[in-house]
Amino acid sequence: MSLWKQSALTLSLIALAGGGWLVWHPAGESTRVQLGLAEASEGGGGGGGRPGFGFGGGATLVVTDTVGEAVINDHLTAIGDGAALRSVSINPEVGGRIAEVLKGSGDRVAAGDVIARMDSSSERIALDRARLALRDAENRVERLTRMQQGNSIAQVERSDAESALEGARLQVREAELALDRRTIRAPFAGVLGIVSLEPGTLVGTQNEVARLDDRSDLLVEFRVPERFVGAISVGRDITVTPVSNPGASLAGSITAIDSRLEPDSRTLRVQALVDNEADQLRPGMSFVLDMRFPGDTFPTVNPLAVQWRSEGSYVWRINSDNNAERVNVRIIQRNSDAVLVDAPLQPGDAVVTEGVQSVRAGATVRLADGG
Repeated sequence: MSLWKQSALTLSLIALAGGGWLVWHPAGESTRVQLGLAEASEGGGGGGGRPGFGFGGGATLVVTDTVGEAVINDHLTAIGDGAALRSVSINPEVGGRIAEVLKGSGDRVAAGDVIARMDSSSERIALDRARLALRDAENRVERLTRMQQGNSIAQVERSDAESALEGARLQVREAELALDRRTIRAPFAGVLGIVSLEPGTLVGTQNEVARLDDRSDLLVEFRVPERFVGAISVGRDITVTPVSNPGASLAGSITAIDSRLEPDSRTLRVQALVDNEADQLRPGMSFVLDMRFPGDTFPTVNPLAVQWRSEGSYVWRINSDNNAERVNVRIIQRNSDAVLVDAPLQPGDAVVTEGVQSVRAGATVRLADGG
């Protein structure tokens, strides 16, 4: 390439670079004004990083978005575990051999129903012996009472006989109790779990005969985050959905609230009662619990509108006269499409999202949509 062509190409590149600097760089505004290419702007210069921003007019060209509104802390979803209203492990009161099993796995029982009986031959003999001793004691007291009427015996002898009678009665009651303990009964109404008994089985007091659950209602236990502690109370209605059946929503209410937060998780233990009259739920099932609250309402702005300086975050709000004003904001929550802020903003307010670097407090701006 000849020397003059190289020189011409270099001059062209220099001219293009200079023109781009005049158009795009914020500092080029003063040069444009001096050259008569633009008028001085009131808000501190154009630029803005887009073609046409601040070039050819006095007001800075900006793009705005409107302030919205959102509610947070109005909804709580938690996972809970179900438990029977009452549940007990049934164990024999004494050791022995099983003689008879009257209830099986899954049977419904009423309070006091006999589940199984243990061999009680020795206890029955002891009861018969105690009853025989009681009859002898009663007969002796009766005989001595007649003799005392004839002044044939002393009062002390009759008193000894009456004491022996009371002892005989206590022995009968003790024998009846020992016999009754050979019978395994249901302590309350419910449904038996798996009954691991057969006639002839030798059991002790540590052997579980069966598990008895009262599942007429189900207790669901869950954890509430610390920020919701002041919003819940005993008696509050909730909605419960079994994890295994997402289409079934059941009504329940809070029945118990723990007295303190768990320090590791910073959550509060809560119990709720759910009706299980249809007996479709089982202890141990997992549930999704849903609660609604009034919540807290905050303004929302486009993420591009939030700017930062040494004092904190702020946005540029455009008033009805198309003047910019700085509004300090405190960020509450960041989402992908909006930022919740604590600030004196109203829904519908216009805030700058593009051209923010060229905006100055009190300066007049032009909206990109022609406003």
